[in-house]
Amino acid sequence: MESIFHERLLQVLGSGRGAALSCSLQEGSLCAQHCLNNLLQGEYFSPVELSSIAQQLDEEERMRMAEGGVSSEEYRTFLQQPSVNMDDSGFFSIQVISNALKVWGLELVLFNSPEYQRLGIDPINEKSFICNYKEHWFTVRKLGKQWFNLNSLLMGPELISDTYLALFLAQLQQEGYSIFVVKGDLPDCEADQLLQMIRVQQIQRPKLIGEETAQSRDQRLPRSDMDQAIDVNHPFDGTGMLDEDEENFQKALALSRQEMDMEDEEADLRRAIQLSMQGSRRSESSGSSPQNVPQLPHTSQTDSLSSEELRRRRQAYFEKR
Repeated sequence: MESIFHERLLQVLGSGRGAALSCSLQEGSLCAQHCLNNLLQGEYFSPVELSSIAQQLDEEERMRMAEGGVSSEEYRTFLQQPSVNMDDSGFFSIQVISNALKVWGLELVLFNSPEYQRLGIDPINEKSFICNYKEHWFTVRKLGKQWFNLNSLLMGPELISDTYLALFLAQLQQEGYSIFVVKGDLPDCEADQLLQMIRVQQIQRPKLIGEETAQSRDQRLPRSDMDQAIDVNHPFDGTGMLDEDEENFQKALALSRQEMDMEDEEADLRRAIQLSMQGSRRSESSGSSPQNVPQLPHTSQTDSLSSEELRRRRQAYFEKR
C-alpha cells in the first residue's frame, strides 16, 4: 500500500493521463477552457458549454440594447458587430469565465483593484488566481501547501515557492497581465489531497510547448567543425548534454586557443627575424676576415638587401600556413 501511495505521489507533477495534478495542454485558442479546468482540476467545461454561456450573454446584451428601440441606429450597429464574448478561434471573455465559475459558487475579484488592495491580504493566504493577457488565460493555484503555475502553454505544472509568489504576480502585472483572485471553495481533487500530506520538489522547470520540438530540430541540423571539436574534447559520458552557457564557453575557449596559437607563431617568427638580424650585424663587425682583404663599408644598399630578404622569408612563412 505504501509503494502504491509513493508511486501516486511521483505522478503528481506529471502531465497527461494518470497525473494527479491536472494541467491541460494548449489546444488552439481554447486557453479559457484549459484555465477553468486546471483551476477546478477536472474536465468540467467543454467548448460547447462555454459557447452556450457566451451566446446567453450575447442574448442578454441584445435585449438590453433593444430596450432603446429595435429601429435605433445603436441597435442596428450592435447586431452587425461580432460577439465580444467569443470568437471562432475559441477565445472566451472574462464574462464567460465569471459566469462559468458562478455555477460552482466562485467569484472573481480584480487583484489590483483599490478595494482589494485595501484589504492587505497576503497572496499566499489566497487559494487561486486567474491571469489574463490579451487573449490568453491561465491559472495559478494552491494545492495542498504549495503553489503551482498551471499555464496550458507549459508541458506540465510549474512549482512556485511561497516567497516567489508575490514577485511572480508583480512581474505578471508589470508585463500587462490582469489578475483575478478566485473567491469561494474549490471542489475537492486528488492532487490537493495528496499534497496536503507531503511537499514535492521540482528539479527542472517544465518546458514550453514546442520547445522540445525546436531543440530536436536543431540537433538534426549539420554541426560545424567547432561543435565537432568540442565533442572530441568533451565526449558524451551519459551525464547529459552541455547546457547553452557551457557550450558557448567552450566555443569561446576554442577560439581563444586558436588566437593564442597564432600569436605564438607570430612571436616565433619575430624572434627568428631578430636573431637573423643580430647574426648579420655580428658577422659584419667581427675581425675574423683576412686583413689583406679590405672591409666593405656598411651602406644603405646592404640594409635594403637585408630587408628584402626578411620580407621574402615572412612571405614564404605565411604561404606555408
